[in-house]
Amino acid sequence: MKRTRRLVTVSHSYVVALNRRLANEMARVGGESWDVTAIAPRSFHGDLSALSLQREAHEAARLEDVRAFFSRSLHLFVFGPELRAHLSRGVDLVHSWEEPYVLAGLEVALLTPRRVPLVFSTAQNLSKRYPPPFSLTERFVVERAAGWMAWGETVRETLLERPGYAARPSRAIPMGVAMEAFQPDRASGEDFLRELGWDPFGPPVVGYLGRFVPEKGLPLLMEALDTLQTPWRALFVGGGPLEEGLRGWASKHGDRVRVVTGVPHAGVPRALNAMDVLCAPSQTTPRWKEQFGRMLVEAFACGVPVLGSDSGEVPHTLGDAGLVLPESSPTAWSEALATLLESPARRRELSERGRERAATRFAWPVVARAHLDFFTEVLERR
Repeated sequence: MKRTRRLVTVSHSYVVALNRRLANEMARVGGESWDVTAIAPRSFHGDLSALSLQREAHEAARLEDVRAFFSRSLHLFVFGPELRAHLSRGVDLVHSWEEPYVLAGLEVALLTPRRVPLVFSTAQNLSKRYPPPFSLTERFVVERAAGWMAWGETVRETLLERPGYAARPSRAIPMGVAMEAFQPDRASGEDFLRELGWDPFGPPVVGYLGRFVPEKGLPLLMEALDTLQTPWRALFVGGGPLEEGLRGWASKHGDRVRVVTGVPHAGVPRALNAMDVLCAPSQTTPRWKEQFGRMLVEAFACGVPVLGSDSGEVPHTLGDAGLVLPESSPTAWSEALATLLESPARRRELSERGRERAATRFAWPVVARAHLDFFTEVLERR
């Protein structure tokens, strides 16, 4: 009879209950083979506002809280010294969901006993030169690690070129989507349209979901819509510094455009189900390129056809279930939208492909199993 393996997973993001889905799903999928403990900060300030640890009933993973200091900076914050005890009590493997170049990532590496394998997750898909002490921090954590996981193929490809990474086992594993929350529900989508003052049976709705910032491609999408001759309506859901400009552009199109802000994550499925297509025209900049595109897989799960740019991880996320378009060509976007809006059959085909891709690649149980399989591989190599 196999002994139950004890996994401890550490992340500042676990302060939010929704972000513990990975830990809880690993506990469910792991069954009697894995005992999973999630370590979360009691509170965390972050970039926007202070957060207190959210506990939920019936979580599958054990939840332990520790203090966090200097949490206004993701690079400089550290966990409290009580973290050491949680990492050394009969632990078989430690998973650090902290970037290897930040001080918290270094702290987890230092406090994990040498006999215990350490695996870290990273989302860095740009090759950067870090100043001291962050460059030294990254080098130490990579050398200490028994393996590492990338939140995408472009992350792994980029990091394999950096010193030390290629010498360690690695795996590209995407983020997950909650298939029980994100699913086709045309009735809720029609209700959402009515709340916006739109006829549910009017022209097709071109949707956007995310931050209102230049790098997400809003200027390109607006330009593409300006030249689109096929009847359309546009729904922009999100928020950010481009809101004023977006509303100014929307006013030129009268009743054809709605800009909706303040939608909580729980309300996103309704908004997606109100869309006939979702556009993700992300733009690569010297300091940023799309790392994953959560809105893409959430749209897949809801059965919404997706158009995405060729920025960063987007083509890998879409696969053959969505349309990949040049990130710098409004004309290509306008032509693709016209073709898709004029073909309900093509939209149904992409809808079915997206649902299948979400279920087989991005559903949380699939993602959790991929994590546990990699952890098992690391332990067996040891």
